[in-house]
Amino acid sequence: MNRKLKLWELERVSEDEFKAQQKFPLIIILDGIRSLNNIGSFFRTADAFNVKKIYLCGITAQPPHRDIQKTALGATETVIWEYRESIVELVIELKKQGVFVCSIEQAEETLFLQNSLALDADKFAFVFGNEVDGVDQQVINLSDVIIEVPQFGTKHSLNVSVCAGVILWEFTKRYIC
Repeated sequence: MNRKLKLWELERVSEDEFKAQQKFPLIIILDGIRSLNNIGSFFRTADAFNVKKIYLCGITAQPPHRDIQKTALGATETVIWEYRESIVELVIELKKQGVFVCSIEQAEETLFLQNSLALDADKFAFVFGNEVDGVDQQVINLSDVIIEVPQFGTKHSLNVSVCAGVILWEFTKRYIC
């Protein structure tokens, strides 16, 4: 019999241990995310994948907010985050710091996620855009690469926070394998 574990048996690190541990060089940039539940999901996913930082840009809401907390389950207290009004200025700044900027979008020239191991960089930032309009064209133009998650159904896209989980898992494997 394969018994399901209780939460206390999972042996997760404490909040203090998490804050002190070395983070993977992965940055999330949210631009114009409207859904507070999506924002909370990003925080929870960033905690799970040991992300270095989240940037909230434009109209993206900021903690503390009850609806963000509902899905973040406390991750807004463990994941480092910062608000920036201008995503364009942020992307330019990160690129100057040697961060490889990846917009997650569907475009004319994309790199499918399964081919992302070919990317030779040490630090990555992933730009996730508005739920309706996606990543702003100015940011697409500034990005080092546009990554697309292949899809095989009838819908045009994944939910943005679900997409983040898929992307972050693929890149996290670089640091755990």
